Amino acid sequence: MFRFLLFIPLLFAQSNAFLSAQSPSFAYDLDGLLLISDLPAELNEVSGLSVDPNQKNTLLMVQDELGKVYRVSSKTGEVLWATTFWKDGDYEDVEAVGNDIWVVKSTGTLYQISNAGQPEQHVEKYNTLLTEDNDVEGLAYDRAKNRLLLACKNYSTENGESKNGRYIFAFDLATKTLGSQPAFAIEQQAVQNFLSKCDQTAGHAQLCSFFMSRAEYDLAPSAIAVHPFTGQLFITSSVGKVLMVLESNGQISYLHKLNSDLLPQPEGLAFDAEGELYISTERRKDSPARFYRIPYRAR
Repeated sequence: MFRFLLFIPLLFAQSNAFLSAQSPSFAYDLDGLLLISDLPAELNEVSGLSVDPNQKNTLLMVQDELGKVYRVSSKTGEVLWATTFWKDGDYEDVEAVGNDIWVVKSTGTLYQISNAGQPEQHVEKYNTLLTEDNDVEGLAYDRAKNRLLLACKNYSTENGESKNGRYIFAFDLATKTLGSQPAFAIEQQAVQNFLSKCDQTAGHAQLCSFFMSRAEYDLAPSAIAVHPFTGQLFITSSVGKVLMVLESNGQISYLHKLNSDLLPQPEGLAFDAEGELYISTERRKDSPARFYRIPYRAR
């Protein structure tokens, strides 16, 4: 059984510096998305993206049906290169770490790809304690602690997780092991406490409707990224179209209701070295898969 006493106080503690659901001083204008491009049909189900640190103006993407990594121009959306790394499956996110590429499956299985796309390409597979019940959808590199963060869309009662929490696990890159307890727990009560105290600015009523007007806790993390300067965790929930920011200690500092017309299914987040934020969305009905850039404006 997990013990969450370590996490709950951090999430309930609030800092007056960040008590705003949608603050004008926030470093990104999430309503001012800059459309880069629609994505080609082969990326209709784009489920994750990462900035490629070894190729200028390039993103890495995966889609949730093929064991394939795509290199895409961050300027035009053109697919520059693709490589198959494993058989077809439900792949949910991708992250570049040094010269390697990591991909996570919804079951929590990780794939480390070395020399991607080269004749000597090698793939190492790591099974973790997570299962399809956890439904892992987000993967991020936490450089400060040399670890990968795996954000779970759901919870597993078999592992002692509560239905009133959503959990982020850490995979140590030095030992290649996943911690047995979550690195972060986002409790329903912590979200409700934040909304009850923060400034009631634009979108507050919609956020309250999603988080406070129903008994069910519908937060479903679909992407995660670590800010390169602040260490904050940016998390999207495709369900509810929400962007949440956690401080490095797990404290909620920001909530935003995303535009569902522009982002019908946001499932990819990534920062470049300058702090620019990229966000991708899958195709839905008449809305194509596409990705956006959001400039960084230092506070």
